[in-house]
Amino acid sequence: MTAAAGSNTTAVDTNAVTRAVSALFVPGDRPERFEKAIAAGPGVVIIDLEDAVAQDAKASALASVLKAIAPDVGTGHVRALVRVNPKGSDQYDAEITALLAAAEAPGTGLLGVVVPKSEDAVALRQLRADMPGHLALVPLIESAAGVVNSVELASVSGVTRLAFGAIDFALDINADSGDRFLDHARAQLVLASRAAGIAAPLDSPSTEITDINRVADSARLARNFGFGGKLCIHPAQLATVHGAFAPTEAEIRWARSVVDAEGAAAQVDGQMIDRPVTERAKRILQRAGNEQ
Repeated sequence: MTAAAGSNTTAVDTNAVTRAVSALFVPGDRPERFEKAIAAGPGVVIIDLEDAVAQDAKASALASVLKAIAPDVGTGHVRALVRVNPKGSDQYDAEITALLAAAEAPGTGLLGVVVPKSEDAVALRQLRADMPGHLALVPLIESAAGVVNSVELASVSGVTRLAFGAIDFALDINADSGDRFLDHARAQLVLASRAAGIAAPLDSPSTEITDINRVADSARLARNFGFGGKLCIHPAQLATVHGAFAPTEAEIRWARSVVDAEGAAAQVDGQMIDRPVTERAKRILQRAGNEQ
């Protein structure tokens, strides 16, 4: 998890990002919320220097982030990913320089960098080359060019996993932002991640906060597409997202019946049992075990 402790190893940090089912955004100019975000229990926290921060607050937000992730032996500190501003923006170079310098300090709380508007594999490869190896690198795909180039982006050595920004993507292609209008993009990011051999991507956050049923529907859709988790914009979404990605009791019972019948039966509940079905059942049981 992302909670504090200067004694955590870099391997644990990488696993936290790779295995996270939820990633909770918190504005970079609201440092009083950083530890509250961690305490809410997401798989990982993303401190946001981009969309959540007004232009005139960018510099002070970066200063707050650097203070929060600085080593504080004995009392712990904030451990989080940081979403920087896009490459080509006025803030990008300064943010990357400051964060990479901070990452060199033993016990840093920086888990890695989320890069918005990712489209250019060459630029991403250069950033990865400049980063310490233990930091996670998460390209956020938010445009047609990003989706078209997603296989190349996912294949950059050292990319941890992709993430999808549906709202900006819908704006870029002039589409409705409803979940089902973006099926192709979602499928493409899952396929690109699988082909590149990296962790399944994080889906775009639901814009709903109070309507938990719609959050659940969006999370289940992402899970069924093959996403490994979901970005979140409010702590109220976390439990619903975690529940949607966890196997149901019915799925667990089915998986156990399939595994128990492995090698001894041709069908279970009228379904033919072959290797892909058995492997799916084993993955369900593995996910159930990880939730416990």
